[in-house]
Amino acid sequence: MREVDVIGVRVEMPSNQPIVLLREVAGERYLPIWIGAVEATAIAFAQQGVVPPRPLTHDLLKTILDETGNPLSEVRITEMKDGVFFATLAFESGLEISARPSDSIALALRSGTRIVCADDVLEEVGLAVPEEQEDEVERFREFLDHVTPEDFENEG
Repeated sequence: MREVDVIGVRVEMPSNQPIVLLREVAGERYLPIWIGAVEATAIAFAQQGVVPPRPLTHDLLKTILDETGNPLSEVRITEMKDGVFFATLAFESGLEISARPSDSIALALRSGTRIVCADDVLEEVGLAVPEEQEDEVERFREFLDHVTPEDFENEG
């Protein structure tokens, strides 16, 4: 397993499909995961420190975990089958629960939990970005600094 950071979310054109972009901490590979608009908003809120007036689902789940004394210890992106990513929520109690990566990432950002990805997933679908392309990644980061959760709302 390799630790990854959440770079951010964006809308992929022309499909208008949100993606979350992860980057391996000790490496040069990036992992794009296509996600739903609601989860993209939840991730963007967490990254921007937006606190909604009422708790969203991921905020509620974090509160439940905190209040019941079973905090999340690690989020694992475990595999990809037929183009679908799978994740596991690992709790301090030893309990492990299968989950969607998008929900897992939103929860990890709210709880400050580390995210790791299976080596074989990174080898299969990770994208190595050579240093000369880092300026393009920097432009993506600038985009992320200016994107708002409203950019992920469906208009139709």
